[in-house]
Amino acid sequence: MVALARKTLVYEWRRFLPAVLAVGFAGLLQLLQAALVLGIFGSASVYITGSSADLWTGYPGTQSVNLGRPISSGVEMRLRMDPEVTRVEPFQWVDADWRGPSDTGGVSVFVSGIDPQPDGMMFSLALPAALRARLNEPDAVIVDVADLNSLGVAVGDTAAINGHRVRVVGVSRGLRALGGVNVVASLATARRLDTDPANVDRTTYFVAKVRNPDLAGAIAERLRGASDFGSYDVWTAKDFARRSKMYWMFDTGAGAGVLFLAGIVFLVGAVITSQTLVAAVIGSIREYATLNALGVGVGALRKVVMEQAFWVGALGLICSAVIGGLLLILGHSYSVPVALSPATTIACLSLVMALAVVSGLAAMRSLRRADPASLLR
Repeated sequence: MVALARKTLVYEWRRFLPAVLAVGFAGLLQLLQAALVLGIFGSASVYITGSSADLWTGYPGTQSVNLGRPISSGVEMRLRMDPEVTRVEPFQWVDADWRGPSDTGGVSVFVSGIDPQPDGMMFSLALPAALRARLNEPDAVIVDVADLNSLGVAVGDTAAINGHRVRVVGVSRGLRALGGVNVVASLATARRLDTDPANVDRTTYFVAKVRNPDLAGAIAERLRGASDFGSYDVWTAKDFARRSKMYWMFDTGAGAGVLFLAGIVFLVGAVITSQTLVAAVIGSIREYATLNALGVGVGALRKVVMEQAFWVGALGLICSAVIGGLLLILGHSYSVPVALSPATTIACLSLVMALAVVSGLAAMRSLRRADPASLLR
């Protein structure tokens, strides 16, 4: 019966091609949707994932890295007092207004003030040492290459941030922000751009490196809650990155919309695929009736239909994986924020295979017409 299922697919490929395309298209939509979600919401934590720090210290209750509030500079001393902490570095966050030389109007930008030294932790995984060194120049900034058009500048041009003149000395890749534009500057430049007098002698975050990263969670717990140094909280880099992603995915309501869209894609794909398989089974109903008259039981015929559904799903998955991979590569080349982990890929492909199985179960109902008596009509 298994050989019969495969031979039927080969011989009657025109009947099953629409089902394969339906499964492949549903799988492609699931993969691209997941890649966009992970890429877009992952950009909310690019400050963390693009850095090598083990601990992040910020204002208590901060839900996302872009929602940080200034904390006392005295917290740096508390971190340095811990014997497991080997390095501490400030990270200054400034919400600012960009005015470029071109007529682009005001653009909301997020200025990240970092230590430009080659061994600096902030953006150490995203900015090469040679590019970081350019930030030592007074009023120098770096932007993502994908944001040049929206900012209306090119490398070497000057612009104004909060009324202060800056110069674009380089571009990076993979530092696009969620809800704004990232601008990287040195700590000295970022503090000059901060126009809020209340932030004098205060820093948005302190990041730290520890001797044993495996003990980062225990060290964060020990450092947390020393009121003598003001109000602050400590998170591991992994926890803070996850916290930022979860905030954007669920607390902003965007995640619910994504899940709803995923359900719609699955439902539409299941309906189209099941109807295509049903049509293919009905088209071969006389053949199934003949097999039934020759002594092949209905149970065996159901196995044939399920085997056909399996192969339809497998072929659809191959198509969606190949086309999806090509589209992701194309998206990366155009700086589209897409990211796909192996676990998410397996989950999407498993969901699509489940779609094919559900469609096969729906198609099995058509075998009730495979009555040998129908051959006499």
